[in-house]
Amino acid sequence: MSTHEAWSLVCRLFAGGTPVFRGALSPAEIQACTTLGAAVKPTVINRTFTLCPYCQLRNGQIFGDGQGGQVCQCPDCGAIPLAAEDRAAVMLDENWLRSRLRMALEIESRDGATDIGDGVWRLGEARKGPVLLARDLIPLCINPSVFDRVHVAAGSVRVITPASGEARRARLPAGIEWLPLDERFAFYGGGISFLQPGEEPARIEVADPRTPVHGPFSSDFRWVTLADRPEPIHCSEGQAAVFRALWGFKGQKVKAEAIMTRADLSSDKPNDLFKVRTRDKGKQHYEDQHHAYEVLVKTHKRDGLYWMPCASPDFAAA
Repeated sequence: MSTHEAWSLVCRLFAGGTPVFRGALSPAEIQACTTLGAAVKPTVINRTFTLCPYCQLRNGQIFGDGQGGQVCQCPDCGAIPLAAEDRAAVMLDENWLRSRLRMALEIESRDGATDIGDGVWRLGEARKGPVLLARDLIPLCINPSVFDRVHVAAGSVRVITPASGEARRARLPAGIEWLPLDERFAFYGGGISFLQPGEEPARIEVADPRTPVHGPFSSDFRWVTLADRPEPIHCSEGQAAVFRALWGFKGQKVKAEAIMTRADLSSDKPNDLFKVRTRDKGKQHYEDQHHAYEVLVKTHKRDGLYWMPCASPDFAAA
């Protein structure tokens, strides 16, 4: 992944103007959150509904499970146990964005950005011309009166908005210059750099989040690389917690309760998180997750013991 993906996430979050569930982010975007640092901050979207941690497609209402925990009542999956991270969401620190854009454009006025309203901010004046930041260019084209409010004599107005197909086809009033946020700016060195037309942003490559770090697992245990699968297998947060817990026992045989306690999950057994529901039979994504568990985790059913041979130091040395 490069800083290009990180900047794309900034632009997407700004255009939406609302928090996004972490579970709805792609693996590259989750990695980008780390790269962006203070630009993206954690939050909670809703205390009543959350994204289903199993299918990560539908929102479900949150209920207590009667044991001090919570479940998500997904319309498709039914009652799914919730871990704390399942309700996690991220949002863009828009003050960070506005201040870094001002620095990139060398806006030196002591006054900060001014909120004009309706998703439009005046960042200040650069080279004696006002600079606006907006979530969407189209409303400004439909009602250009905002440009009249900020226009100054002998100076053009520059407006920064995320790029879109509609924005590219828009016709701006005379004296207005559009700067596509995605293309004329880039995330660089913890800040934002301004690109001249045709200039390519510097690309800083960062580690692929799928890369095996702990045996076959990625650093966050969300990806499993197996020799009999062409691509790494993407796991849910709950499944990753089970694998992380088993890895921590270093190949020792332990009871299900110890594993689930360490994983901070309310399910009774580790394999509960890897079962393929009837409606998901034949779907490669779910079958691969189940396959990863079957390959990596061993079970002694009579004694109720579970262990992961690849987590043993002796296995690593073999």
